[in-house]
Amino acid sequence: MSLSPSESYARVKANGKFPKTRKFAEGFPFELDEFQINACHALESGKGVLVAAPTGAGKTIVGEFAVDLVINSGGKCFYTTPIKALSNQKYSELVLKYGESKIGLLTGDTSINSEAQIVIMTTEVLRNMIYANSKTISDLKYVVMDEVHYLADKFRGAVWEEILIHLSDAVQIISLSATVSNAEEFGEWLQTVRGDTEVIVSEIRPVPLYQHVLFGNRLLDLFGENQKLNPELTRLERDSYRQVRGNWRDKPKGPKPLSRSEIVEKLDREGLLPAITFIFSRNNCDAAVRQCLAAGLRLTNSRERSEIRAVIAKNMKNLAEEDLVVLGYYEWADALERGISAHHAGLLPAFKVTVEELFQRGLVKAVFATETLALGINMPARTVVLEKLSKWNGEGHVAISPGEYTQLTGRAGRRGIDIEGNAVILWNNDLDSTSVGGLASTRTYPLKSSFKPTYNMSINLISQFGSSRARTSLEFSLAQFQADKAVVGLAKQIRKNESARDAFLSEAKCHLGDFVQYAQMRADIKKLETDSRKNRKKRIEIEEEIGSIRKRIKAHPSNDCPDRENHSRLAERAHRLQREIDGLTQRINSRTNVIAKRFDRIKVILDKFGYINNDEIAKSGKMLAKIYGETDLLIAESIQAGVFDTLTPADLVSVISSCVYESRNEEVTKIPRGDVQIALATISKIYGKIYDAESDLNLETMRAPDFGFCWASNRWASGQSLTSILKGSELTVGDFVRNMKQIIDLLRQLRAAAPQLQEVIDQALIKIDRGVIAYAGAAV
Repeated sequence: MSLSPSESYARVKANGKFPKTRKFAEGFPFELDEFQINACHALESGKGVLVAAPTGAGKTIVGEFAVDLVINSGGKCFYTTPIKALSNQKYSELVLKYGESKIGLLTGDTSINSEAQIVIMTTEVLRNMIYANSKTISDLKYVVMDEVHYLADKFRGAVWEEILIHLSDAVQIISLSATVSNAEEFGEWLQTVRGDTEVIVSEIRPVPLYQHVLFGNRLLDLFGENQKLNPELTRLERDSYRQVRGNWRDKPKGPKPLSRSEIVEKLDREGLLPAITFIFSRNNCDAAVRQCLAAGLRLTNSRERSEIRAVIAKNMKNLAEEDLVVLGYYEWADALERGISAHHAGLLPAFKVTVEELFQRGLVKAVFATETLALGINMPARTVVLEKLSKWNGEGHVAISPGEYTQLTGRAGRRGIDIEGNAVILWNNDLDSTSVGGLASTRTYPLKSSFKPTYNMSINLISQFGSSRARTSLEFSLAQFQADKAVVGLAKQIRKNESARDAFLSEAKCHLGDFVQYAQMRADIKKLETDSRKNRKKRIEIEEEIGSIRKRIKAHPSNDCPDRENHSRLAERAHRLQREIDGLTQRINSRTNVIAKRFDRIKVILDKFGYINNDEIAKSGKMLAKIYGETDLLIAESIQAGVFDTLTPADLVSVISSCVYESRNEEVTKIPRGDVQIALATISKIYGKIYDAESDLNLETMRAPDFGFCWASNRWASGQSLTSILKGSELTVGDFVRNMKQIIDLLRQLRAAAPQLQEVIDQALIKIDRGVIAYAGAAV
C-alpha cells in the first residue's frame, strides 16, 4: 500500500524521533504494519503497551522489539507464555536469531541459562519469582506477556493478574492479546495498576477471511453483497424445509452430508488444503483419521512421504520399541505419511510436536483437532472447517461463543503464503444461516477476569506486604475493577427506578388514608396465598394470618376510596419497581469489595488452621507459601498431619495423584490396598474439615481429591511398563503423560516445602521420570 506525501513525511519525521524502532524495522524483509510501528514507538517512549490484534497479525514482533532493546541497551527481558510448548517454540526462534548465550528457558521441568539477558518462561515461573523475591528479577526492564487474554482462564487466569499487580512499577510490560471487544477497558485497568500504558488495537487481519457453508456438496459463500447473508443459501434452506409435509419446523431434510474423507477430497480439488477441521471430541478426531484411511485417502507424493518418514525417525528415536503398539505409533505414522493426522490432548506430546512440525512445513495437509489447537501454537492453515457450532462443556452441549468462533477461524490464512483464508461451516439440520451469520459477524467477545484469591496467594501476599497492604493490593485486580464498573451501571438503574417508583407513589396518594400501607397489606395476602399452596403443613396458620390481614384491610380508611383500584394499579407498579431495586441493591452488595471479602474469609480459615497468627506467618504458613495449585491447603494439611511420612516412593506418588488428577468421566476407581488406602482415607477426612470450614463462611469450596489415577500412577512408580498400564484402560497416553508430569511438578514443590520428605521424593522422582515421561519433558 503506497503512502500519500503527507503520510510519507509523517513516517520520516517519526523515524527520526524513534531511531531504535527504525533500526529494528529495517531488520525485516517486509514493511512493518502501522499497529506494530505505533506499539514499538510507545515502548521506545518508555510506556507500557497493550496490543490487541487478530491471530497471525504479527503481535509478537512488538514483544521481540523489547528483546532487541535489551540486547542492544542492556538489562533483562522476560518473555512469558501460557504453555510450555509456546515457551519452547519462542526459545528456539530467539536462539536462532540471537544465539544460545543470550537466551534462557525456564519452565516447570526445564532450566537453561536462567540468568541470561532474555529468559523465556511460563507465566507461573515469573509469579513464583515475585513471591520468592528472586534476585533474577533485579535489572529487569521488560516483561512480555504473550497471550495475556489467558487471564480469563478459570483455573490459571489469576496468575496473569498477580504479575501485573505486583511486579515492580519500573518494569515496562508488553501485553499481547487476541482481539477482544473491551480492549479499552482492559487498557484503562492497566493504566491504573501499571501507569502510562498505550492501547493499540488492530482488527485488520493480515490475510482476509472468507466464510463459507458446505451445503451438501455445494460450497456456498455465507455472505453476499454488503455483508448480508447469501440469498442463495437462505433459499436452499427454505427449500429443504418445504420438502417436509406438515409443520415445516418438524423435520427439515437438507442434502445428504459428505463424509469426512469426501470433505477433505473436495477441499483438495478446490485448492483449499492444508486444512484444520475442528471436532470437539478426541475420539471423533481419531475416528475421522481412521475414516480417511479406510477411504484410501492419500494427500502426499513420494518425495513428501520420504520427508515425513525422516521427521518421524528424528523425533521418535527415543521411544521404547515395546511401547510402540500401545502408543498407536504404526497407525499414526501411516496416517502421517498420507498427509493426515489428529491433534488433541490425548496424544503423546512428541506426536503432537511432530504433527505441528509437519503441518508447518506443508507436509501434513489435513488435521482433525480439538479446540486446544487454537491456543497459540503456530499452526496456520489455508482453511478451517467447523463440523458443529456447539461443544460439550462437561455438563451439556453449549453453543460456541463469538470469541471462540473468532479464535478458531483465526487459524485460516497463512501470512506470506495465502492471499485469503477460508472458514467452512458444515450445514446440518440443526443449523440455520441466520445464527451462523450472527456468530461470524459478532464483534462482542469481552475479556472477563477470573481472578480470585487462593490460600497460597493470600499467604504469599501477607508474607510480602502484611495483611492490610495485601488486602488493598487485591482491590487493584481487574476482577474488582470490572465489578466496580458494573456497580456504576447498577446504581444508575437504581436511581432511575427510584424516581419512577416515587412518581407512582405520588400518583397513588389517597385523601382518605395511607394507601402505601393499604397496598402493602394486599401484597402480603398475595404472598401468603402463594406460601399456602406450597406449604400444606402450615396452611391453617397461614389462612388465620390472611384472615387477620383482611379484617385490617376492611377497617382501613382507603378501603372505601372510590378511586381505590386505580390507586392499587399505581401502587402495584411502585411495588414491582421496589422489588427490582431490592434485587439490584443485592447485586451491588455482592460486587462491592468482592475480592477483599474473599480474602478476609480466606484469612479466617488460615487463622483457624494455624497458618497465620495475628497476621504473623506461622512455620506451616511458610510451607503453604511454596505449594501452588487448586488443592494447596489440602496438601499442606496432609503434610501437617504426617500423611506422607511413612509412605514408600510408589505409594507417595499414588496418594499425591489424588491432589492433581481430575477424571474426565464417571469411571470405576481402583485403589492400591494397604498404606495407600489408609492415607487416602485420612486425606478424605482432612478434605471434609476444609469443606465444612469453607461452607460455613460461604466460600466456594475446594475441589475434592480424585482417586482415579492412583492405580495407574502406583504401577508406573513400581516400574511396570506403559503397555501393561494402558492396556484395557480408557486412559490415553497423552492424559497419562500429562498427569505424571503434574505429579512431578507437585513433588518438586513438596521437596522445597517439606524438607523431611526430600529423600522419599527424590526416590519417587527417579522412579517416575523415566521412559515416555522423561522423553515427554524434552518434547513438550
